[in-house]
Amino acid sequence: MSRHKRALDDRDSHIRSLRIGCAVLFCGCLLLGYGWYSAPKDLTVHNPPDLRSGSTRAWWEVPPSTVYSFAYYIFQQLNRWPKDGSVEYEQNIYNLQAFLTSSCRSFLEKDFERRKAANELKNRERSVLEIPGRGFKNSRVEVEGRDSWVAYLDLVTDERYMSEPVKSSLVRYPIRVIRNDVDPERNPWGLVLDCYAEVPQLLSIREGEDE
Repeated sequence: MSRHKRALDDRDSHIRSLRIGCAVLFCGCLLLGYGWYSAPKDLTVHNPPDLRSGSTRAWWEVPPSTVYSFAYYIFQQLNRWPKDGSVEYEQNIYNLQAFLTSSCRSFLEKDFERRKAANELKNRERSVLEIPGRGFKNSRVEVEGRDSWVAYLDLVTDERYMSEPVKSSLVRYPIRVIRNDVDPERNPWGLVLDCYAEVPQLLSIREGEDE
């Protein structure tokens, strides 16, 4: 009789152990499920354009080529007025606000109002393009810190009034770029323009010169 009772006690003890094990396993699955659910669904990794020699970098590091490309692309879109700057300049500022700091947006809005009051925008067409031979290289991006850079864009600025050329100048634009990875839905770059780091400079380029 005692042997039978001992066998029953061993069975009950084993069942309790299995139940405890199942409870622990269930809790572990819940924790894993929560970790999987709360993990970021997208992770932006910046890679340089030439990967023939491989690339090893921290995932949060932004290479100078990406900073330069971002600054050039957004700045070019801001200054693309194909028909009428009095309408398109303001619209560009609004459309690109996710790629601008609040202070930069305020600066551009004041610049728009100033130009509009001076009658510099009505029927004015504008575009900016890279000066040939003055594209990206590492020296064109100054690293201010982990989350701040200055990209030096050497651009041809062309303006027309009623389709007639009125201005063509070579200008170096020092554009500050800041990391701001807070809204990947509206800004997948995770970068924003902070407008000019210093006053833009007119350039005078001699034939054959490449800096």
